[in-house]
Amino acid sequence: MEENNVITQQNVETLPASNVGENDGKFAKRKYVKNQKNVRKTDNKKTSKGNLKLSFLGGVGEIGKNMLVLEYGNDMIVIDSGLSFPDDDLPGVDVVIPDITYLIENKDRIRGIIITHAHEDHIGALPYVLAEINAPVYGSKFTIALIENKLREHRNVKMKANIVKPRQTIKLGCFSIEFLNVTHSISGSMAFAISTPVGLYFHTGDFKLDLTPINNEAMDLIRMGELANKGVLLLTADSTNAERNGFSMSEKEVGVTLDNLFGQYKTKRIVIATFASNVYRVQQILDIAEKYGRKVAFSGRSMINVCETACKIGELRYNKNNIIDIDHVDRYPDTELCIITTGSQGEPASALARMACGEFKKVEIGKNDLIIFSSSSIPGNEKTINDVINLLYRKGAEVIFESLAKVHVSGHAYRDELKVVHSLLKPKFFIPCHGEYRHLRAHANLACDLGMNERNIIIPELGDQIEIGKNSMKVARQVPFGARLVDGLGVGDVSDMIIRDRIQLSEEGICVVIVSINKLTGAISAKPDLICRGFTFAKDDAEKMEDARDVVINAISQVNFKTQDWGYIKTNIRKSLTSFFTKKAKRRPVIMPIILER
Repeated sequence: MEENNVITQQNVETLPASNVGENDGKFAKRKYVKNQKNVRKTDNKKTSKGNLKLSFLGGVGEIGKNMLVLEYGNDMIVIDSGLSFPDDDLPGVDVVIPDITYLIENKDRIRGIIITHAHEDHIGALPYVLAEINAPVYGSKFTIALIENKLREHRNVKMKANIVKPRQTIKLGCFSIEFLNVTHSISGSMAFAISTPVGLYFHTGDFKLDLTPINNEAMDLIRMGELANKGVLLLTADSTNAERNGFSMSEKEVGVTLDNLFGQYKTKRIVIATFASNVYRVQQILDIAEKYGRKVAFSGRSMINVCETACKIGELRYNKNNIIDIDHVDRYPDTELCIITTGSQGEPASALARMACGEFKKVEIGKNDLIIFSSSSIPGNEKTINDVINLLYRKGAEVIFESLAKVHVSGHAYRDELKVVHSLLKPKFFIPCHGEYRHLRAHANLACDLGMNERNIIIPELGDQIEIGKNSMKVARQVPFGARLVDGLGVGDVSDMIIRDRIQLSEEGICVVIVSINKLTGAISAKPDLICRGFTFAKDDAEKMEDARDVVINAISQVNFKTQDWGYIKTNIRKSLTSFFTKKAKRRPVIMPIILER
């Protein structure tokens, strides 16, 4: 129910809490439990019941997969539910989401899920979480709209959506959460001021101090100052750019650069690749295009979906007469066109990558095109981006990217911006989050430079449950954590063996052995057939293949047919061929024997 701008939710039932370990609280001397996949369920009755608990299921020691659990007594809330994208050592995997075993074990205690903003590393896992846990979701209007878009692809998943506004307060169990506006690279980003029984906890979410934001809604430093006067017990804050000195650029500086480029390249067609979720960037491009008399066409499914959603709820405003369908770009001269597209990360299936490869029938790149990458490269994507840039250059296009002009700004606070937030809030305890370990350490060192006692700082690891009292903070125990792999329709079903097989297939190749055997006598009816893919011999391939067939025949002849089954024969073929290929080709391909009974 809603009363005086406060939404309340009643408790469900009383459950016990959990076991406590020892830690001295010094961030520089932490002893970590690493690579832990499963944690024994402990006796909850031994936990300190009067302390606030934070459990990190994602987003620390890594980029992405953000998920933080806050609990006190019988009440639990979840902050964000993000995904990350697989590394090269996870071939075939679509996305990676946090292991939510701990949430499932305590699902009756979860009062709600609160979302900072609608980037994939903060909402991408939500459909999979909601499939297991029935909890209300709270976020800004734009955040909820993009989540609802995402859930259309998961028709069996339902969401109890609650739209909140800046400075609105909701009550979930014993927690009172006040939502505060922050500036970031996506509209509707929020920080949380959470009142708990032990004190005030402030979570920044992703943010930057942009004093001239596109929507004129600056970060709510005034309210943060008011909260600081009441005393902040704990701060958790974005650490992504904790190593970068100074202040980040304002989003409006990108607009100035883009305006100059539009004016400089009046005779060329302009194609701009950017993140679909960066509505502020898209808004600037639309305004500049209209200023220079250019029609705008959107390209890429995510770009079209996000812009349509943003337009419906008033986050994106433009003259509809200035928008054309991508199918109609050939009806206008290059000087009157601007195309806003996906593909800023060089994704192979993206619209820009297909344009670069000549596989996008609606747009053919040529010498009269200016391509602007209005984005930065996500770590790991550098090669694919460079490949696309090279292809665009080969087609004669001119390409501008971040290192050549100010066509992108980060959405994360630099060191001096972080110092402002620390100095304003003056927290007693601090836990850096959202970043790799190097970023967390840099942020912890920053807090020490500002005068915080290192005993009041903990650099968390995945699975850490940190207990905070009014005058103490320590790592109490490890909760179940890890990663669930989303592979096609399967979630968490991809075993280590499947990943090993995929890696072996990609690195070593495969050999299918087809042999016909008389089921009565065990005699080989015809010479074995070998189909090899993904590897080769250095020379004399035909001769080596004949030798491989002889190895198969010899492996079968070694088996006493009267006492052995087909499985044993296949195993013997695998062992013999593996040894042969290792010696002759320096490869260990996957061997797949197929026996045909005659």
